[in-house]
Amino acid sequence: MSDARNLFKEEVDVVNIGLKSFSDSIDNIGGKITHVKWTPPASGNTELVDLLFKCELHSEEIDAANKEVVDIIMSGQPVLLAVRPAREVVPGLVDHMILHAGPPIEYNEMCGPMKGAVVGAMIYEGWAKDEEEAEKLILEGKIQFDCNHHHHAVGPMTGMITSSMPVFVVENEKYKNRAYCTINEGIGEVMRFGANGPKVIERLRWIEKVLAPVLDEAVKKAGGLNLKNVMAQALAMGDEMHQRNVAASLQFYKQLCGEIQDVVNGKPYAHEVIEFLVKKNDQFFLNLAMASSKSIMDAARNVKKSTVVTALSRNGVDFGLNISSLGYRWFTAPVKMPVGLYFPGFSEKDANGDMGDSSITECIGIGGCAMGCSPAVVNFVGAGSVSKAIEYSQSMGEITVAKNYNLPMPNLNFEGVPNGFDIRKIVETGILPVINTGMAHKKPGIGQVGAGIAQPPMEIFEEALRVFVHEQLGE
Repeated sequence: MSDARNLFKEEVDVVNIGLKSFSDSIDNIGGKITHVKWTPPASGNTELVDLLFKCELHSEEIDAANKEVVDIIMSGQPVLLAVRPAREVVPGLVDHMILHAGPPIEYNEMCGPMKGAVVGAMIYEGWAKDEEEAEKLILEGKIQFDCNHHHHAVGPMTGMITSSMPVFVVENEKYKNRAYCTINEGIGEVMRFGANGPKVIERLRWIEKVLAPVLDEAVKKAGGLNLKNVMAQALAMGDEMHQRNVAASLQFYKQLCGEIQDVVNGKPYAHEVIEFLVKKNDQFFLNLAMASSKSIMDAARNVKKSTVVTALSRNGVDFGLNISSLGYRWFTAPVKMPVGLYFPGFSEKDANGDMGDSSITECIGIGGCAMGCSPAVVNFVGAGSVSKAIEYSQSMGEITVAKNYNLPMPNLNFEGVPNGFDIRKIVETGILPVINTGMAHKKPGIGQVGAGIAQPPMEIFEEALRVFVHEQLGE
């Protein structure tokens, strides 16, 4: 009894867990308070808590499967082998087929920028001379549509891939699977943001006829290029390789400059090619980072009882998710609007919903996951401050399986990038993946209106968890 009386004579030192308001009375009497942020798992949703409990009963099997997946991710070795017309290398791509970003979607459901890009792709291929003729062919059922991911391919923003477009051929040397992505068009009026005017078509044809053959010959002269090495160097130089690719693009040119110079030497387009690669296209490496990430993540598919995300992708209307154990099963929900900074003269009312396959980069731990080691990208995407960007990277560590020390973040004490989003942890904590992204105008032809941060809808992770528990655990 005396001990209890003495307790109330001493200074009160309290650990408060949960609602911060609980500590008010202690604060009023001058007590010392340590507040611990805490929320119940899955925000207290009893159905989701039950699903998480069922996962816990199988945690050893799930954790072993997830370790297998992240080991595959970390050991992946993406190597650029060639630059070839898509019709020669992309599996299942046939004439009069258009591949697009995001989960599958029909033309009549597409957003404005994607419809604009579809029309532009048809004009580029010579299938139609204008928008009216293009839409007539679509209505007659003469154009097939499918998503890039179903063909081991990825594309930024609208993500158009058609038969004549040259693509990077990236092989995961460790697992011998390949992935494909188009060549980045540069800035300004571009098809990836829905533009389809004469300048867009002219640039695409220059890429096809001039740039792609130069790159193909240079890459083959070099015997291929290990892209993982380039990415590791670029992280150390301030890139996160989704919205900032300045260092990676220069490193790419540095690795191949001798071979490129040999190929263009004496050619009338020599200056134009070098200028495009070095001066006019700071985002050149983005498409290579995407193809690299796709080759790594595809090797990690179809591991039974794994809850690791193998693809995150958006088509401007829906956000889609795949997890390893469920193959190419898509879980979708409406996209959210990115939050960030708009270019002068534009605002949120002008922007389209989140779009593109480029969120495959976050799946291997770069992009938003590595934002903390890319101070220069902070203001561009509206992250607020470098310390806030570091918080984003650290929070991604709470919903991933491991850290990939093959891709270290120098200013975070060379900590590896967060690796392997785990749907269990996302549902339990309520923390969503952070994706760095560009923002397109909702009308075709206008282009990029800003850059920012996007997050997937929580519903896709919840539904994936439901199906996982039912089909993989038999619960």
